[in-house]
Amino acid sequence: MDRQPDTGMILEFKRLTEVEPDHIVSLNNNPDVLRQMPLGSANFDLAKANEWARQKDAQWQQYGYGPWAFEIDQQFAGWGGLQYEAGDADLALVLHPKFWGSGKAIYQEIVKRAFTGLGLNSITILLPPSRTRIKGILKLGFRPDGALDIEGTRFLRYRLHAPGKPARLDV
Repeated sequence: MDRQPDTGMILEFKRLTEVEPDHIVSLNNNPDVLRQMPLGSANFDLAKANEWARQKDAQWQQYGYGPWAFEIDQQFAGWGGLQYEAGDADLALVLHPKFWGSGKAIYQEIVKRAFTGLGLNSITILLPPSRTRIKGILKLGFRPDGALDIEGTRFLRYRLHAPGKPARLDV
C-alpha cells in the first residue's frame, strides 16, 4: 500500500485473483468502459471473470510480469499493468469511470515498476485506430511502432523506452 504524495490517495496493487470477481464483472460490463475496450463484450459473467483472472495471473509465472487489480482507498478501482502481447510488455489501464481521474498516478507507478523493479527495456501501448486523440501518450514519450492484429481487431502500437535505454532500430 502506497500513499500517493500528489493526491493523498492510498493506492494498492493486488493480484487479480485477490479481488472479488463481481467487481471485475461489473467493471468489464460497464458501458463507459466497454467503449474504450475493442475486445470487450457485455456478456462477461462470474465464470468468465474467474477464468480471465486466473489466466492473467498466470502471466506472472510465465513472463515475470502481469496485470494487477488496483484498489484506491480500499475500493476496487480497476485493473491493468503489464501483460504479454506479441513479445512485448503491453501496458493496459482499465478503470471504473469514478476513478478515471486517478489514471496518471497509477500509470506512473506501473512505469516505475516496469523500468526500475522489473528492469524492462521498453513497454508498449496498443490503441485501436479509431482512438485519434493520442497527444497525451506522445507527451509521455511513447512513439509509433507499427501495428498488430489481436483476435481480428487491428491495433496501433506505441512504444516507450526505459530512461537511458537506446531505442532499437529493429523493433
